[in-house]
Amino acid sequence: MAADDRTMFEIYRESDYNRSFHYIFYTDLDEHAREHEIAKAASGDTVFTGYLHDASKERARAILEEIVDQLNDMDEESAGISPTEVATRLGDTLAPNP
Repeated sequence: MAADDRTMFEIYRESDYNRSFHYIFYTDLDEHAREHEIAKAASGDTVFTGYLHDASKERARAILEEIVDQLNDMDEESAGISPTEVATRLGDTLAPNP
């Protein structure tokens, strides 16, 4: 699989007072926001990182939004989803790591 056929992403939790969850598609960032968004994700706590098949990226985006919404709806102290659960929910949208 060519690197151009997949998108790198991460689910992370902010480390500031808000502690909310977000996801980011690294390879989709435009130059204007790239540094800010990468710094924001890097300062947070990683929940899951991986690659998505570009052909199923929109379906994966919907799944990631559901996961992040679920995480943000949980009690702050117990919020979490295992990496195995994330991978299962993303299913065949996940691409192999390079």
